[in-house]
Amino acid sequence: MNSWIRLAEKDSAIVALQPFQAGDSIILEDGTALTLLDDVPKGHKILTRAARAGEDVVKYGYSIGKAVCDIAPGSWVHTHNLRTGLQGIKEDYGYAPAAAIAPAERPTGRMFQGYLRSDGQVGIRNEIWIINTVGCINRTCETLARRATAAFGGRIDGVHHFAHPFGCSQLGDDLVHTQRLLAALVNHPNAAAVLVAGLGCENNGIDSFKQAIGPHDPDRIKFMKLQDEEDELEAGMALLSELADYAERFKREPVPVSKLKLGLKCGGSDGLSGITANPLVGAVADRLAQEGGTAILTEVPEMFGAETILMNRAADEQIFQGIVQLVNDFKNYFIRHGQEVYENPSPGNKAGGISTLEEKSLGCTQKGGQVAVTDVLPYGGRASRPGLALLEAPGNDLVSVTALSASGAHIVLFTTGRGTPFGGPVPTVKLSSNSELAARKKNWIDFNAGRLLEDATMDQLADELWNYVIALASGERQTNNERNDFREIAIFKDGVIL
Repeated sequence: MNSWIRLAEKDSAIVALQPFQAGDSIILEDGTALTLLDDVPKGHKILTRAARAGEDVVKYGYSIGKAVCDIAPGSWVHTHNLRTGLQGIKEDYGYAPAAAIAPAERPTGRMFQGYLRSDGQVGIRNEIWIINTVGCINRTCETLARRATAAFGGRIDGVHHFAHPFGCSQLGDDLVHTQRLLAALVNHPNAAAVLVAGLGCENNGIDSFKQAIGPHDPDRIKFMKLQDEEDELEAGMALLSELADYAERFKREPVPVSKLKLGLKCGGSDGLSGITANPLVGAVADRLAQEGGTAILTEVPEMFGAETILMNRAADEQIFQGIVQLVNDFKNYFIRHGQEVYENPSPGNKAGGISTLEEKSLGCTQKGGQVAVTDVLPYGGRASRPGLALLEAPGNDLVSVTALSASGAHIVLFTTGRGTPFGGPVPTVKLSSNSELAARKKNWIDFNAGRLLEDATMDQLADELWNYVIALASGERQTNNERNDFREIAIFKDGVIL
């Protein structure tokens, strides 16, 4: 294994693939020796060409920030001598269409074993979901889910409730955002059947919530107001029994992979995330899009500094304008709350070797591969077009994974260099950027992308991950979050509407 890597020919910074000490020497591409002036942790950056104060430091072929002071070759480059070069809100983006991978003229015709729903959607799990309209009945819904799992668990893939604290005393857009997100979950095809439970006096009442859900099959969705029931547990179990009878009718059958939707997310990134896990996910997103499927990328604040790459892959001028609005609206969200737009990355990201937001964004956006951006979705919006969709949601892991699930993602591919145990409403695949994390957190990590730096090529691992995704969609595999029953949701507050 090499001890360092340069990601683009014009990069002035290389990435350490092992820890170095001051005084160590490395041999560069042209055969010259470079003596390190500082200790450099694994995943962090080493400067190979001098940078004067105010000059760009380049990684991924792009500027990742400005030198705070004169930096000599062999220096460790990090937050002590590098600052973001981003400032203000750029209103005058220009559309400069760039080449993007097109859908295959002759798709492979790959299939998976899914559940074909009566409305034409396809699910990869045959579950019953309990969605509550208001947070004060969380415990009741949890009790119903536990009892229903014991009663019906062998007949379906599971009964799950997703707790949240909202729905009471919400008004205006705040209420609309909550309803839109919860309604999108109600309509998710991984849920063969849904029990919507309300208290009876909340702003997000069942009658109002039905309008957000839209037209629905009364056999698939049942409603219960707890205040109207003498024994809400008995009434709830009776409804869940009917829903289990309905859900049990569905059987797996061959479905084109073009029906599959993958959510793309990273969290707890490190300096290797943009080298291993994120590009690997991007390669699989490209494969899916070429087959006519849909990949969905979110974390809008972690597009800042790399947004023009996505803008120039917009399928047309209208999509380009949608991306501009998506990005600038999120910048205004920070300004509206008096926060620094570019105050990122997180402490964990910095410990892993990421120094500035543009560096983080250039790594994050690689999850979107090289296909055209074909749609821009508002928070709570649902993906319907093949290709790559950009979804309005923040960087917060649980909020973003919930939004990806609500958008229709059957599976979320979640890359991480630091690790996390959580899971969303849909199977959440944790891909480690390094082998140390995969070995240390076997109950968290589902796939080791760190092998790209050891014994596997990108094509080999992309094949392996693609086959893993198909097996997962077909019910032949489970993620760690499914096995551990780690399933949660979080709802974004004060979102902006596109």
